[in-house]
Amino acid sequence: MNKPRASVLVAAFASIYLIWGTTYLAIALMVRSVPPFVSGALRYGLAAALMYAILRIRQARPLAGLHWPSAAIAGVLLSGIGNGFVIWAQQTVPSAIAALLVAALPLWIMFFDSVAFARRRPSAKDLIGSAIGLLGVVLIVAQTRRFDGAGAILPTMMILIATFGWSIGTLVQRHAVRPGQLGAFACAQMLVGAGFQALCALALGEWSDLQASDFTPTAIGALLYLAVFGSIVAFSAYLWLVTKVQTSAVATYSLVNPVVAMALGAWILGERIESSAIAASSLVLVGVALVLWPERRSSNTAAPKPATDATVGIEPRPVQ
Repeated sequence: MNKPRASVLVAAFASIYLIWGTTYLAIALMVRSVPPFVSGALRYGLAAALMYAILRIRQARPLAGLHWPSAAIAGVLLSGIGNGFVIWAQQTVPSAIAALLVAALPLWIMFFDSVAFARRRPSAKDLIGSAIGLLGVVLIVAQTRRFDGAGAILPTMMILIATFGWSIGTLVQRHAVRPGQLGAFACAQMLVGAGFQALCALALGEWSDLQASDFTPTAIGALLYLAVFGSIVAFSAYLWLVTKVQTSAVATYSLVNPVVAMALGAWILGERIESSAIAASSLVLVGVALVLWPERRSSNTAAPKPATDATVGIEPRPVQ
């Protein structure tokens, strides 16, 4: 495998660091006028159509041979629950808090992988990191009343449910994707996720309340940005990175995204985060950093093989 150029690596990392960090701002701007599940359905429907068009250029039947039951389950868990519940919660939860709660994803992925999929015992480092990170999550949730005027905990719990769904969906996708079909699987799961969010919008009466005036220039711009850059450009950069560098290095975006979201939320949206929330956030990031920190390998341990299309199926974050 040829070593990728440094400039390409920098551009790919910049995509997942910056673009995914800005998606929380875009969501916050979009849900100001467009109902949350409607916006998610439109965003993922457009992203799936664009992804299919790209795949169709390369192959006559890009979705042929897909295991649709697995794609449907992954779609509901990832683009449906994992993203849709975050969008719904961001009607009241500040974008920075949402990003920080989502940053704990590596902890949940490790937990569900240990108990239900790989069934491996976590290392002491992972257990310590998880304990620190989860303490930070508990402290953030405990401060719900500070950033939600109604004092309701439901929006925060919806984000936690979203992270659980995304974690399980990530593991389902990793075990279900077949060699050479990662792009097609991603397209299928986004299509299913769009359908799931459309049904949620129907159940909540969002479609009947939708008006043409809801689609302000800001909302349309945010929708296009999320579909093209958040779901296509950054996602493609992520998929490329996990085939070229260590997964632990790629997963460092979960430490950077909340910082970007917090800075943009304060600058553009005027969000104010209490010092106690910042302290709790630090615990989350420290815990995740410990979990992502690579284990020291002995000199006689064989180096891990680079990830390939056959082994890569993980995107440990809701595609925002």
